[in-house]
Amino acid sequence: MFIRNDDKITTTQTSIFITDSVLGAGILTLPRGVIEAAKTPDVWLSVLLGGFIVILVTMVMVKLSQQFPNHTVYQYSKRIVGTIPGGILGVCLIGYYIIIAGFEVRIFAEITMYYLLEGTPIWAIVIPFIWVGTYICFGGINSIARVFQLIFPISILILVLSYFLSIRLFDINNLRPVLGEGILPVFKGLKSTVLIFTGCEVIMTLVAHMQHPERAVKATFAGIGVPFVLYLMTVIVVIGGMSMDSVMNSTWPTIDLLRSFEITGLIFERFEFPFLVIWMMQLFCNFTSFYFNASLGISQVFHLKIHPVIFGLIPVIFITTMLPERINDIFKLGDTIGKMGIFLFFLVPVLLTVILLFRKKVLNHHV
Repeated sequence: MFIRNDDKITTTQTSIFITDSVLGAGILTLPRGVIEAAKTPDVWLSVLLGGFIVILVTMVMVKLSQQFPNHTVYQYSKRIVGTIPGGILGVCLIGYYIIIAGFEVRIFAEITMYYLLEGTPIWAIVIPFIWVGTYICFGGINSIARVFQLIFPISILILVLSYFLSIRLFDINNLRPVLGEGILPVFKGLKSTVLIFTGCEVIMTLVAHMQHPERAVKATFAGIGVPFVLYLMTVIVVIGGMSMDSVMNSTWPTIDLLRSFEITGLIFERFEFPFLVIWMMQLFCNFTSFYFNASLGISQVFHLKIHPVIFGLIPVIFITTMLPERINDIFKLGDTIGKMGIFLFFLVPVLLTVILLFRKKVLNHHV
């Protein structure tokens, strides 16, 4: 494998890295999850509002990271709050990344066994997936970014094309009435919508690897904007095409929508197959991003070389992947990850920023 010595990424690669870290299992589960929480067709408003909140918090992450050039959150958190509290925070972030990496692998395995390789042992699907991710992570962040660049346009093309072809099933009445039960259900759906943007927190390590960190705001806007639009499209198209009741009774509503129509005269008559193949690649991007961030965190918090850490994480991620026994356990794990994400990556950057400003402006400390 060719490994760059500088291991820096461009502004475009940063945007794609963020997009590919955010776009994942949420495309498959968001419509059902948000409707179960809100129980009205107004959930698209929840996605809209949740997206704006995420963008604001992500801007805080970027501005905080720009205060410490060439340092990741694992390193600058120690400078802000002290070595021990910063180290504890780093360990929490590492644990979070390991759990979410295992979650992405498990979702991949479940979909593969259900739709494509029925009867295949789960370990036979999981182990090659983790090994390929290990190989990519071994090449550093630049190698990961280049793989993401290859997958990104194909994923977006297939997703948008699939939604466009499903328009024939779309019925605007499935999205009515608007605000028929007031604004409260919209807020109830916020938790589910904020959760699907999990992954945007990688910006707190990406800024340190950017060739031009001063362009991090621009890269983040683009990186979050793409999944924001796609998630909004997903909710509108799936609910509009299937109705609220059908979505609530489906485990994977987006896939069920694509299975419900056929297109004659094209290479593929049914689009769930190319969609599944492409989306498994997208899940691979998710997994690789979190795997790398966990490895980088262990390396920087405990001052170890990253390559042995990457190999050492293989059995840990495998065990994490196999822990949930049933599909309901996996969805519960997804909810838990979302709650952890809200605490670690929505409250922590804000608290670190407040402490940093207090030390600089009030105490006149050099941080």
